[in-house]
Amino acid sequence: MCLMVIKNSISVAIRGAIPDSENAKTYLEYVEEQFKGTSKAHASTLILKMLTSKYDGVSGIREHIMKMSDMSNKLKSMDMEISEGFLVHFIMTSLPASYGPFKINYNTQKEKWTMSELIAMCVQEEERL
Repeated sequence: MCLMVIKNSISVAIRGAIPDSENAKTYLEYVEEQFKGTSKAHASTLILKMLTSKYDGVSGIREHIMKMSDMSNKLKSMDMEISEGFLVHFIMTSLPASYGPFKINYNTQKEKWTMSELIAMCVQEEERL
């Protein structure tokens, strides 16, 4: 019964590329094998998107940071974890020149910010600008 539900929830085009099986567990393993290459391509796309992502000033700074954090979380689910400290620094580099004094201020502080602190400080700076 489970196998029938699984097969019927997969599109016909994809179902044809997956070897048939007598039990659901084996069938799901075959499905997973078919999509391993896809997850690598998706990871590459996410990494490239993170590298090229810059805050444009059109959408809110909070939204920009949340998008970057979401991409990081997606990479984490693919066993490509980015530490919070690295992500904070990475997001700081994605900010425009108008945030220059803000970045200098952060770099001169001894304490490291969490993502929540980064969002709070950036929103404050956005309102100031």
